[in-house]
Amino acid sequence: MIRLIWDFLKGLPPEAITVAISALPISELRGSIPVAILKLDQPVYKTLFLSYIGNMVPVIPLLVMLEPVSAKLRRFSLFKRFFDWLFERTRKRADIVERYEALGLIILVAIPLPATGAWTGCIAASLFKIRFRYAFTCILTGVVIAGLIVTALTLTGIWIIDLSFVK
Repeated sequence: MIRLIWDFLKGLPPEAITVAISALPISELRGSIPVAILKLDQPVYKTLFLSYIGNMVPVIPLLVMLEPVSAKLRRFSLFKRFFDWLFERTRKRADIVERYEALGLIILVAIPLPATGAWTGCIAASLFKIRFRYAFTCILTGVVIAGLIVTALTLTGIWIIDLSFVK
């Protein structure tokens, strides 16, 4: 799957690749930052900026449309099963949001682990009925923190590898 996505994107300019990878629900900026720095050889400031933009692109449509669209599509059994699975999966991971509300949403989005990030944050905000302006601000804050963490981890990894090959 990753190879298929990479083959599709590799004809695009590096900036577009960075934005596209960071907008995807699985990779988000956790994938775009290492790819942009290591594979596309982009400067860190440009990588962070483009990754933030790409990661936030789907947030407004998701926050506005997730609840009404899912409600309409749940009338069909296939979509009902999908949304039930998606929301239950998110509810299990988002107990921190239920407990700590805004701070919990920031933490859920900021921790760079699988099944966390802006997409999951949007689903959690919809599940727990967090108002748009609070949800957007919390998700943006979490994305900024996650970007800084992933960038630090990527640069640390590069430094360790460089250090291990120095004689």
